[in-house]
Amino acid sequence: MNEDKEIYGNLFGSIELLNEEHLEAILISMDKDLANYYLIESVKSAYRKGCYSIGETEVISKAIRTLLRQ
Repeated sequence: MNEDKEIYGNLFGSIELLNEEHLEAILISMDKDLANYYLIESVKSAYRKGCYSIGETEVISKAIRTLLRQ
């Protein structure tokens, strides 16, 4: 049973949205762990788009690794 889903949108190049209600569910259900996840995904997306200098990238990379260890 392989259903073809139409994708409503995409967040940060890694999170597919199925519809507007899906986005609303993400916003309503966000807790500290999900907030960290979305922040990390947003930073990784900005990095892929070339938004940071090398020094900024180093600091952000270390910050993400620190958060993920906790």
